[in-house]
Amino acid sequence: MPDSTAAGRSTLGLALIQMSMADSEAANLDRAEEMVRQAAAGGADLVLLPELFGGHYFCQTQREHYWEWAHPVDGHPWLPRFAALAGELGIYLPVSFYERSGATYHNSLIWFDRSGRSGGVYRKSHIPDGPGYQEKYYFRPGATGFRVWPTEWGNVGVGICWDQWFPEAARCMALAGADLLLYPTAIGSEPPETAELDTRKMWQRAQVGHAVSNSCYVAAANRVGREGEATFYGHSFIANLDGEMLAEGSEDGQEIVQTRLDLAESRKFRASMGFFRDRRPELYGALTQA
Repeated sequence: MPDSTAAGRSTLGLALIQMSMADSEAANLDRAEEMVRQAAAGGADLVLLPELFGGHYFCQTQREHYWEWAHPVDGHPWLPRFAALAGELGIYLPVSFYERSGATYHNSLIWFDRSGRSGGVYRKSHIPDGPGYQEKYYFRPGATGFRVWPTEWGNVGVGICWDQWFPEAARCMALAGADLLLYPTAIGSEPPETAELDTRKMWQRAQVGHAVSNSCYVAAANRVGREGEATFYGHSFIANLDGEMLAEGSEDGQEIVQTRLDLAESRKFRASMGFFRDRRPELYGALTQA
């Protein structure tokens, strides 16, 4: 049953799960559940797992058999397990999964509330296509719009990996009232032909910029370990309103990155900074032009 004391806390307990993925889906799901339970036992009210944690990051290459990994929401083989887990532990649990919807395929996330009920699905809006990240072969860009979900403490927006590089996505969620932006992620080293490019600091700095310019908390949960040509570089993190790191994971450890956040402070700080008061949307038409 949901923890009746959670709503009485003034701050939101946020935990990020940083984990490596095995060849076995069953092993990955078991590890994810175990780490979610540990996070909840440590006071988490909301737990974020990495992007597509059910298996290896298969988008490094184009292989037809990976289409079989996708499932529709209705009748999904393991989403009910995590819905039940959210309800049992009384936590919010956004879950990343590979979705089949009719004839289309999406990189999706479903939001489970503290009772284990679904709050709906967000489909990844920005789909990368390059060496080592050939997602356009597998996923169609989502058209759900950017989603923001309510909690007792404040509102939470969730994007997925490549979405985190786009300031427009962060601003849309902030305009919808998000006090906290979450990004489940799968990012690491580049393939051999571009191995000189190290994106880790860029990756963090782009998202820290979203925290500052939107006066909200930002957090990203990444994977670790070697998969194919990629070594995923961890460093899952939680940043505050002025861009300072509140908590950060290591480069290669499986761990829980956890802290408490004052989302009411986020709302006050945002109002005082005036970023939204002084916006000039009538001048931003170029943003919607190709």
